Amino acid sequence: MASLHTFLILSVCATALCLPTSSLSGETEIDVDNGKDLDIFEINEEAGLNLVEGDILIEEGEGRNSILGEQYLWPTTVPYFLDSSLKINAKGVILKAFEQYRLKTCIDFKPWSGEPNYIFVFKGSGCYSKVGNRQMGKQELSIGSNCDRLGTVEHEFLHALGFWHEQSRSDRDDYVTIVWDQIEEGKEHNFNLYDETVSSSLGVPYDYGSVMHYSKTSFNKDQEPTIVTKIPEFLDVIGQRMEFSDSDLLKLNRLYNCTKASTFLDSCHFEEPNICGMIQGDGGNAKWARVQTVEAGPTTDYTTLGQCQGVGYFMHFSTATGTQGDKAYLESRLFYPKRRSQCLQFYHYSSGGADDQLNIWVREYTAANPKGELRLIQKISGGLKDSWELYHVTLDVSDKFRVVFEGVKGRDASKGGLSLDDINLSETQCPQYTWRIRDFTSLLATTAVGTKTYSPRFLSPDGYSFQIGLYINGLKNSPDKMAIYLHLTSGPYDDNLQWPCPWRQASMELMDQNPDIQHRMNNIRMITTDPAKTSTDSMGNVEYSWDDPRKVGSLVTDKDGSRYYRGPGSGTSSYITHDRLKSRSFIKGDDVIFLLSLEDVTGLLEPQSREFGTQEFRDLRLEIEDSSGSSTATVAVSIFVGAAMFLGLVASALFYVRRRRRQMERDRDIEPERTDGCECPYTQLSFLLPHLTTVSLSNINTSNSHYPEFSLTEPQMSI
Repeated sequence: MASLHTFLILSVCATALCLPTSSLSGETEIDVDNGKDLDIFEINEEAGLNLVEGDILIEEGEGRNSILGEQYLWPTTVPYFLDSSLKINAKGVILKAFEQYRLKTCIDFKPWSGEPNYIFVFKGSGCYSKVGNRQMGKQELSIGSNCDRLGTVEHEFLHALGFWHEQSRSDRDDYVTIVWDQIEEGKEHNFNLYDETVSSSLGVPYDYGSVMHYSKTSFNKDQEPTIVTKIPEFLDVIGQRMEFSDSDLLKLNRLYNCTKASTFLDSCHFEEPNICGMIQGDGGNAKWARVQTVEAGPTTDYTTLGQCQGVGYFMHFSTATGTQGDKAYLESRLFYPKRRSQCLQFYHYSSGGADDQLNIWVREYTAANPKGELRLIQKISGGLKDSWELYHVTLDVSDKFRVVFEGVKGRDASKGGLSLDDINLSETQCPQYTWRIRDFTSLLATTAVGTKTYSPRFLSPDGYSFQIGLYINGLKNSPDKMAIYLHLTSGPYDDNLQWPCPWRQASMELMDQNPDIQHRMNNIRMITTDPAKTSTDSMGNVEYSWDDPRKVGSLVTDKDGSRYYRGPGSGTSSYITHDRLKSRSFIKGDDVIFLLSLEDVTGLLEPQSREFGTQEFRDLRLEIEDSSGSSTATVAVSIFVGAAMFLGLVASALFYVRRRRRQMERDRDIEPERTDGCECPYTQLSFLLPHLTTVSLSNINTSNSHYPEFSLTEPQMSI
């Protein structure tokens, strides 16, 4: 009996020791950069590449061309081919870069359809390109591992369009000092100068902020700089890989004789008395006024926030006087769209009655309605008062049109009214959500290193719930940088969704709050869910990183007592340095704004056709099964070697009992998170409501949900 008792004790102890531990939880963080903040040239050096200036491909016998030669320019619509070797995330980033070119320049891109010369984009060993159109037919440009950042892609395509690095200009030595004895032996040629016959400045001053400039430590042999700026304040500015600088754009537009951008329509800050060609529309009994301050607010515009004397105007419709139902119309100039979708972005300040209303209309001019017909797009009322709030409104216009802002006085008492500022209109896609972090300057000064701040939860258009985790003052090993991670979270439609989450690309965009969308240098990182990505627990059980958060996540409780599951995070510990964060207008009025989206990019799995009129297909399901099978085989060997059969069975049984309990717990009525003061609107869920073109989720039972109800009368934003 004693022996049996001892055996049972030993069995229980051994079982406890062998109890499997899940490898994934809501605390798991996968760093796509592997904890390194590598520049283009460091990526290429690690890959064993020895290219001209670190990322320029010049083959034997090729000369260095002048970007002034017409024969080396591309047509303004550049043919491209995206090779199937590219990662899906890289494809999405490349397409995003193309959109930035279209928004800010006359350069456009189109899939190759047999043109004699085209850019062949593939996953090589690093990030590199040739300079200019080499008239060679298929011209290679590599976006390899860790090259899938927006600034890096823009950089390589600027090479392809004809540009060398900024610090190779002939007047370089007037602006920076090259520290030759700090350069790695054999790399000195990367700092050569080119005269005006090879690399023209195109009449643009030297640009420390160019996306084409080396960083201060490029090709160094220890920790000291190889480039020192003659204006010390720019030492940590050089080498940015966020976006085009204004000078980059000016040079590109001059080189290609651009007079207007492809998808940009308008930007208005109301600084000029002509108010950007806007007019007071007919039909109202009140008017919008161009003002600098309103007694009841706002006291300043949003463009300058009162920092500049004598400037700073905005448009205001007063509801402090008059009667209920008074209206005023502010109409834009005429626009001639090329696409059927536009994004209207503006700041709105409400200081009037709670039921004062701002309506967004379009006036469309067609052959049937040559005088224009009004169509209501969105109604805005309520919301946060006495603050400039950012709004995005998606338009869907294909004919000549005007945008019409209608102010309507409500019944409630008012001392102020409705105000507008910093309007931008482009034929681009609006972000799905905004996350505004208020009093960020204070948080930057007081938040402890290693402390994680979570956004509200958001719903993608097809129903996936997600949130962003932000380390304002970085991780303990990188306190000078912000870190950012994407988490899938449990949501109201999880039982209707496909798991693991397949090929959804998140865009996490810190907005440069420059009033003109063409001059912004947003900091963007994009992360794509890979349904085949796995992790293995201590007993060899395979888990999918992007599986249902109720399976691979952690149950978390919010401050208000609501509970939900947060899945593993994927992102980077090197999102943006604090030095760059404090540059530009990332922080404005003490606040920062993130633009967030989670898009279905499954279509990028389909390879671009080499033979026109035909398509190649790849069976993603088979790829996932192959990946899973390979991992499982490895796991089986580990289990066989590492554990006795009896203890393995007992441990596995206890593990699955625990998982079953977890499953039962998640099937209870779990309430999602709500962040105080935050609005998290739903978007249209086409898979649930396939027959509706306009969705108001007030018709869906949300009584057990902490997502606020959303209808098309509310702003697409989160505070």
